[in-house]
Amino acid sequence: MRIGMGLRYGVLLVMATMVLLPLAGIVLTALHSPSEQVSGLSIPDHWSWQNFKLAWNQGNFTNLMRSSVLIAVCVVPLAVVLATLAAYGLEVLEVWGNRGLSAGFVLGLTLPVELVVVALYYNLQQVGLTNSYLGIILAEVALFMPFGVYWMQSHFSGLPGELVEAARVDGARDLAVLVRVLLPISWPAVTTLSVLYFMWSWNQFLLVLVMMQDPDRRTAPAGLGLFVGQYSTNIPLLSAASLIVIAPIVLVYLTFQRNFVNGITQGAVKN
Repeated sequence: MRIGMGLRYGVLLVMATMVLLPLAGIVLTALHSPSEQVSGLSIPDHWSWQNFKLAWNQGNFTNLMRSSVLIAVCVVPLAVVLATLAAYGLEVLEVWGNRGLSAGFVLGLTLPVELVVVALYYNLQQVGLTNSYLGIILAEVALFMPFGVYWMQSHFSGLPGELVEAARVDGARDLAVLVRVLLPISWPAVTTLSVLYFMWSWNQFLLVLVMMQDPDRRTAPAGLGLFVGQYSTNIPLLSAASLIVIAPIVLVYLTFQRNFVNGITQGAVKN
């Protein structure tokens, strides 16, 4: 037992080191003096925070971060609500054709963005939704929907059916059953899905790059790609810009860490 436990902790320690060591290297590199040549994991002689200010101003991150926040704030609640309603109809209400629709959503999980981005661009161009936030928001919601429906269906399938039956006996309608009975015990799953949606929306690169031609209205990751091309030799500045882009994801994860882990664990231990 002790050997097995020690082996588990050893594996976790190795995996944590693999994740945290590169992050520590980026942080230390960003704290070097601007334009200083950095090799490997090195501690700066003089700690400098100037790179963050330079990266923010030269990379136009004020506009880029505003665009990223606007898109994510719109995508996450809309996608979560639609996925929850769809999963509730397919799994709990068992609407007509639910098996075929569920299979369609599962097949949608295999559809990569790279496969549809060109066709999506021309389709949205015909209705005037290219180079606009609305077009990107609707496209991301549609692309995220298969996983959200699958995730919430899996969650609803593990809830006791007696809860729904008891609510219906008391006279609750379908929407009341969802809002008053199922959602209060589904917050870990909903929170986990919301965090995942935020991460995916924030990290979206190719879709934004194709759909948004105005550089000032692109998101932070898309702007970072152009920033890398301009300052490819200034490693401390690039490291600071990278930390600026990933900081919101880290903050969101740390804020909802407990619910996120509970939601993942809850899905892992279902029968």
